[in-house]
Amino acid sequence: MKSIFILPVIFYLSISSFQAFSSNKAEGTAGSEKAIIVPAPKPQPRINGPLVYGCRPGHPFLYRIPCQGERPIRFSVKELPASLKLDPSSGIITGIVPEKGEYDILIQANNSKGKDSRKFKIVAGDKLALTPPMGWNHWYAHYDRITDKMMREAADIMISSGMADVGYQYVNIDDCWMNAPKHNDPKRVGPLRDNQGNIIPNSYFPDMKSLTDYIHDKGLKTGIYTSPGTLTCGGFAGAFQHEEQDAKQFAEWGFDFLKYDWCSYGKIAGKDNSIEAYQKPYRQMGTILKSLDRDMVFNLCQYGMGDVWKWGGEVGGHCWRTSGDLGFELDRIFDVALKNSEHRQYSKPGEWNDPDYIQIGWIGNAHIQGIPELTPMPEAMQYAYMSLWSLMAAPLIYSGDMSKLDAFTLNVLCNPEVIDVNQDPLGECGLVIKKSESCFLMVKNLADGSKAVGLFNRGKNAAEVEVNRAELKIAGKQWLRDLWHRKDLGIYKEKYIAQVPAQGVVMIKISRR
Repeated sequence: MKSIFILPVIFYLSISSFQAFSSNKAEGTAGSEKAIIVPAPKPQPRINGPLVYGCRPGHPFLYRIPCQGERPIRFSVKELPASLKLDPSSGIITGIVPEKGEYDILIQANNSKGKDSRKFKIVAGDKLALTPPMGWNHWYAHYDRITDKMMREAADIMISSGMADVGYQYVNIDDCWMNAPKHNDPKRVGPLRDNQGNIIPNSYFPDMKSLTDYIHDKGLKTGIYTSPGTLTCGGFAGAFQHEEQDAKQFAEWGFDFLKYDWCSYGKIAGKDNSIEAYQKPYRQMGTILKSLDRDMVFNLCQYGMGDVWKWGGEVGGHCWRTSGDLGFELDRIFDVALKNSEHRQYSKPGEWNDPDYIQIGWIGNAHIQGIPELTPMPEAMQYAYMSLWSLMAAPLIYSGDMSKLDAFTLNVLCNPEVIDVNQDPLGECGLVIKKSESCFLMVKNLADGSKAVGLFNRGKNAAEVEVNRAELKIAGKQWLRDLWHRKDLGIYKEKYIAQVPAQGVVMIKISRR
């Protein structure tokens, strides 16, 4: 964290604290986008993560309890199904998913500084991803440079950085892990399949089962990538005519997530633009994945063609891209989010609209698949980015260089109160209310009856943004909480007015307590 921002932080908090109890008007300072700093985690335990978790009966179960606080922490669980077991020192639950049903358990965590508890519902049934997936994907950092070593390093850092303690759990390989018929790196060139038709990883991935075991031993999950076409977007081996064989291979290796990228399948589909043609490869793979003996979250990556949000769940998908690659238009995150939110009615537990990955910190230029550099995105805009994705119930998949995480980037990624909005079990995507040409609200109803509200300013100058009771349709006594500062603001009166920094956000929660 940059020390030059300490004084503005203190000033901003003192002002907002004072005015919250008088007029509900929070005033920022000049350059206040650099003053939005999340308080550091406290030493006592705080259990985070989803309140509900979907899994399929008879399949392997793996869940690392996300928990902040000073280690060592001792975990315990009440009413845990007999087929599952807890490691009390690591907080990792393993075993076999019990028979179909809902299992309400109570997770407890204790350390020398205090204790915490949290209810958790295991839903053994047909649906996975009852809350949006959270994790990391290599693409926008490493492109075709990805290696086994980088994947293991990312898993290590997901633990050591505290990302896993707020709910990040997937460590996902994107394109370029296979062999290619041609590539500028000869170590990535070779036969695409063996004599039995099994897909062959390139020399940078010598043992896929060893890699997944390494990640699983940390209590994390891991994902893999392929295309229904003959080749992937990067020109590596695709799954065409080997779909079931590859899916079974992925399961045997131990993967928990599959990104299925349209890519060269367009040449196979030809000029057929019917919904059936768009659905065909995804319906086929969705059916195959349901037949496997392990849970595998299915991510449809086909850029919103054929209004995929209307049928993605029907073909077995759990999340689907609603637009093109965000890496090519990072200066348009507000536009992308507003467009994604138009499909809010299709967001629900197990079925998520995906506007692409979180790209902050050190990322590579998508136009040239470049070596990671520190993003030029304004700091206020990075908080707006995370707020938008959380309010939209979008998958929270980070895609920057994990080895170069700094305190500021972690500050944006790891606020548990903002993440709770994303992981809310109601699964609603926020409703957009336009306030002006440059300002808008995004209002998300939460399962406990409260509302999370983002006050956004996409303009180039700070602006005053108001949210009133009438547009929220609320009555009765309500309390305000500033989610980024993690600070109570007092009783919500007739309206709340905030000075929102340029390209920034103020994010609040309104509740009856």
